[in-house]
Amino acid sequence: MPIAFVAGATGTLGGLIVESLRRRDVQVRALVRPGNAEGRQALDGRPGVEVVEGDIRDSVDSLGRTLDGVGVVISAVLGDADVIVDGQVNLLRAAEKAGVARFIPSDFSYDLFRLDPDDNAYSNLRLEAHKAFGESPVAVTSVLPGAFLDVVHQPYFEHVDWEAGTFSYWGDGDQPIEFTSYADTAEWTAEVALDPTPGPTVRVAADILTTRGLHQTLERASGRRLEPRRLGGLDDLKAEIERRKAGSTNVFDYLALQYAWVMNTGKASFDRLDNDRYPGVEPTRAEEFYRRALNS
Repeated sequence: MPIAFVAGATGTLGGLIVESLRRRDVQVRALVRPGNAEGRQALDGRPGVEVVEGDIRDSVDSLGRTLDGVGVVISAVLGDADVIVDGQVNLLRAAEKAGVARFIPSDFSYDLFRLDPDDNAYSNLRLEAHKAFGESPVAVTSVLPGAFLDVVHQPYFEHVDWEAGTFSYWGDGDQPIEFTSYADTAEWTAEVALDPTPGPTVRVAADILTTRGLHQTLERASGRRLEPRRLGGLDDLKAEIERRKAGSTNVFDYLALQYAWVMNTGKASFDRLDNDRYPGVEPTRAEEFYRRALNS
């Protein structure tokens, strides 16, 4: 197996991808931004991991030199348009120049290819990047794991208020939603990196729950009662998104609600799962994940 190059290797998901690749004896070249001493320290000296300094927005020639001998580039970067669009397209151009065969972009999400441009600000950035990806001779594969179990119970997503003991939701709560943890996403990403012919899109999920099911799962896993609070229908949710948009220039003031709208309408749900293609991954179901996460 040629070297796997990981951009965003110092982030949570990127670091887990590095670990998953190494468990499969894949040599990893990890990109660390100049000045990120803490990130470099976390990776330096690890067997099978070579750390290189750089930024995906560096010149194509400079990036290309770091990709010598690389067979697959994996991007786990986060950021705004200059990273997700400009940076990733730049990284792909460097991969082309270096003769890299495969590219896995930072698309880890629900089925963003079913969305319209105004549905979700961050998904739209990834769709913008894909307009350039389509012209590339490098084979691009998106790994789509659904929603992350690690974050949907956090305050930012406005479901759970642990202090008040409430669980808030929009809609009827009955739309099935795909969920996966960061760790299992990393495992599947490593499997896709080793798969010679995965195709343009791989859809995987550790569990499928409705919002009501998520509520019940969190109660069982935590041993706590969470009073359900229905905030309104999906039209009300859409109106709340528009209200927040009008009153703010910060996308994070309404981004979580955009994710909630997409998930609860079912617009970006998967029409199939590719779990069976990768029998080496045994994902953790939601209840077990939360028992560990909430009681550790």
